[in-house]
Amino acid sequence: MARRVAIGNNKGGAKKSTHTVRLAEALAKAGKRVGVAEMDPQGNASRRLGWQDDPSKLTTSEAIEANAEGVAAQVWQPIGWRTEFADRITLLPARHTLEDRSLEAGQRGAYRRFAKALKGADTHLDYLLIDCQPSFGHLTQMALAAAHYAVASTECEHDSIGGAVKYRDFVAASGEDLANPDLAFLGIIVGEYDQRVGGQRDQLKGVRQIFGDDLWAVIPQRSVVAYADEHGLPLEQVPKSGASRAAFELLAERFMKEVPA
Repeated sequence: MARRVAIGNNKGGAKKSTHTVRLAEALAKAGKRVGVAEMDPQGNASRRLGWQDDPSKLTTSEAIEANAEGVAAQVWQPIGWRTEFADRITLLPARHTLEDRSLEAGQRGAYRRFAKALKGADTHLDYLLIDCQPSFGHLTQMALAAAHYAVASTECEHDSIGGAVKYRDFVAASGEDLANPDLAFLGIIVGEYDQRVGGQRDQLKGVRQIFGDDLWAVIPQRSVVAYADEHGLPLEQVPKSGASRAAFELLAERFMKEVPA
């Protein structure tokens, strides 16, 4: 079984998809076999990995709807990047129809259906990164029920940091309720940091005070990351991206230390 890590925040725009995709890229470059599971109906992580949607392709929505052990094995798909490490990243994509699964929240055992779908279906991977939607609703609860660990993603902004604190606390309070008592919060990633902005410097001090050693990385703001996200490209194919690639590679080193495969 892969080590499963749910990346989340209760607030939108907290760089969850960016950090999921770029961490997957850095881990794959380090030789790890990485799965990315999209649990956000917006499907941003899927698109940024170069996935091209068409109605014939299965997604996490169909895997959850099937309510059968191991069915996710039928959904894994290659990403659309053309790099030497792209074959070490595989995807459980999503489209907007994933939102339909929220309507099943009241059905018996519904919060365990994603975990059921993954059973035996990720043994070929070292890590599975789960990109959560910005809420504590049914889709996020399914992701956490399936995960071993949780990591928060945030921008250096008051409301985003507040959302990360709420995510950490929700994880700490929900393990037993989700039949996943070993679920553990491990760390936080700060993205889009601009040290020239005094307000951001002050907010980063707050993050350090709140999370202490659980602050894994501070990713500087760089237009090349936004460009790679916008065009569905790996960072290594974007000119002048060396500093950003180095930042995510350092994050991957911390990740592998905290979550040994």
